Amino acid sequence: MSETQLTDDRDKSPRRGMAAAILFLQAIVLGLTTPVMIAVENVSWQAAVPVGCGLCLVCLMLSGLLRHRWAYTAGWLAQIVSIVLGIVVHMMFVLGAIFLVLWWGAMALSAKIEREKAAAYAEYDRLTPEEQAERDRAVQAHRPPARE
Repeated sequence: MSETQLTDDRDKSPRRGMAAAILFLQAIVLGLTTPVMIAVENVSWQAAVPVGCGLCLVCLMLSGLLRHRWAYTAGWLAQIVSIVLGIVVHMMFVLGAIFLVLWWGAMALSAKIEREKAAAYAEYDRLTPEEQAERDRAVQAHRPPARE
C-alpha cells in the first residue's frame, strides 16, 4: 500500500465482533450451568447435559454464523433463553439479565458506530481527489510506522 492509499473499511462492522465475543462468553457460562444443575439443583444428568451443553453449543454456533442477519435475531432469543434458565438455576436470572444488557449495548453501540462511520465516509467522498490525497497524507503522518 502506498503512503497516500488508505484501507477502505467502510463495509466492516463492529457489530459482528462484539456480538461474537458476547456469545462466546455466554457459551462458557451456559456450559458451566450443567454441573450446577446436577450438583446444586439436583437435576438429572440426562436433562442437565442436553440443556446446558446444548445451549452452550448453540451460542458457539451462533457466534460463527453472525455473517447472516437471522443469527442476530437468534442471539436475542439466546438472551431470553438464558434468563428463562433462571427457573432451574436461579443465578441465571442475574447472569442472563447481564448478558441481555451486554447484547443490547453491543447492538446499540455498533449501530451508533456504523452511523458515524457512514457520515465520515460521506464527508470524505464529497472531497475532491486532491483534498482526499491531502487528508490521506495527514492521516498517514499521524500513524505509527507499519510493522514488517
